[in-house]
Amino acid sequence: MEDYLKIIYKLQEAGEKVTTQAIAERLNVQSPSVTNMVKRLADLHMVEHTPYRGVALTGAGARAALEVVRHHRLLELYLADALGYSWDEVHDEAERLEHSISEEFEARIDRALGYPTTDPHGDPIPTADGRVETVSVLRLADLVAGQEATVERVRDTDPEKLRYLGTLGLYPSVQVAVLERFPFNGPLRITVDGCEHILGWDLASDVQVGLAEDD
Repeated sequence: MEDYLKIIYKLQEAGEKVTTQAIAERLNVQSPSVTNMVKRLADLHMVEHTPYRGVALTGAGARAALEVVRHHRLLELYLADALGYSWDEVHDEAERLEHSISEEFEARIDRALGYPTTDPHGDPIPTADGRVETVSVLRLADLVAGQEATVERVRDTDPEKLRYLGTLGLYPSVQVAVLERFPFNGPLRITVDGCEHILGWDLASDVQVGLAEDD
């Protein structure tokens, strides 16, 4: 149930329509399994499901989802900062651990890390009382030539993409500028902390940025 609630939350967070098909694709399960679980969650008043309009978390469902998300993102940061995992390794490891840690263990991790607000990919860590900071939804792929920005968040669903973006230095808080855009969703010529690279449009769409003040 926690996995389903977390996926519904993440789809909502990304502004995507939450359909049973979208949930099935994210969890790599069959659609009938999703339909059955959504019905169970609806019976427990954790979600609302309107045919042809999708699935939405209720207040209770959102609180439960945020608790799992908090566990996951704190664990990712702990694995990276304290245990030396790379940012492309932490997601799968945190997936295995997130359902089994106690609230006391979560609180100790939070304290040991200095009460962080983001994980290694820039995803906001919900507070213990369920508040989440707003993160920029502007993609690097949306910038025009001449604009400068700061990387805020990088999509963490594909370890291979993360490894490649890491070789370019595209980590949260890094400065990036667009020198040239090629037409028809072609690649971007960019600088990352002053080093020039060519980045495909699809990969640039996985990087969320905040514009520099003068832009």
